[in-house]
Amino acid sequence: MCAVDSADGLVWSSAYSVGDLDKTINDNPHLQWVQLPFAGSEAFIHLVDNTRLWTCGKGVYAEPVAEHVLALLLAGFRNIGEYARAKEWAAPVGRNLFGANITILGAGGIATSLVGLLQPFQCSITVVRNGERHFDGADIVVASDRLIDALVGADAVVVALALTPATVGILGRHEFENMEPHAWVVNVGRGRHIVTNELVDALRAGTIGGAALDVTDPEPLPAEHPLWSLSNCIITPHVGNTPEMAIPLLSERITGNVRRFIAGETLVGLIDPDLGY
Repeated sequence: MCAVDSADGLVWSSAYSVGDLDKTINDNPHLQWVQLPFAGSEAFIHLVDNTRLWTCGKGVYAEPVAEHVLALLLAGFRNIGEYARAKEWAAPVGRNLFGANITILGAGGIATSLVGLLQPFQCSITVVRNGERHFDGADIVVASDRLIDALVGADAVVVALALTPATVGILGRHEFENMEPHAWVVNVGRGRHIVTNELVDALRAGTIGGAALDVTDPEPLPAEHPLWSLSNCIITPHVGNTPEMAIPLLSERITGNVRRFIAGETLVGLIDPDLGY
């Protein structure tokens, strides 16, 4: 380690100090590489350009987040949320994840890990991504401009996207109205991927079967928010990966990238300034 004024690379661990990072890179234009801590880099993306290399934690947390998605899918399909709230014996409710049609929005590390976890359940998997390029383990791949086609017939829709201007509000009233009335939405991307008030309307009306949200808009979700009181909504407080899970994984990524940087090798988790992630 050395002082930033003589460093070639900067590992930025202060996840919410965007202004401080802006000042640091402006004061040190010689920096060749900046490593960011989160998988999502939307808070910092206005700083990212082609004057230096930028990397983030994308892919680092894929396995624990995919595991959380699997838990939420099973909880939604098996009515666990409502049973957990019950005060008396209730009627049988539930659907099989086995053989279900699952649509995943996003084609990054979470999607890759989730597809692997779903293999024993023999699901039919559709992946929505930028361009209809092959995705290992997916039965169908569609481009994002065919989103509605991927929603029709899905038993669950998993949101595992980077947050960009193009993906803000990607699921709203129109999309919910084209989903199956029993379908569950699972969001582990960012809260702003879903139009919250329109989700509340869809859950209340039974337009969709339910929602399992590890991220919300706003976040943290206020105690009085209507989502808390809906029996077909499961909320977890952004714990797809906890600090206990994340710290060793991110540490391994940073260590590997430092070694690659010193050796002049390609870094992992590179941010594309044009794509915004």
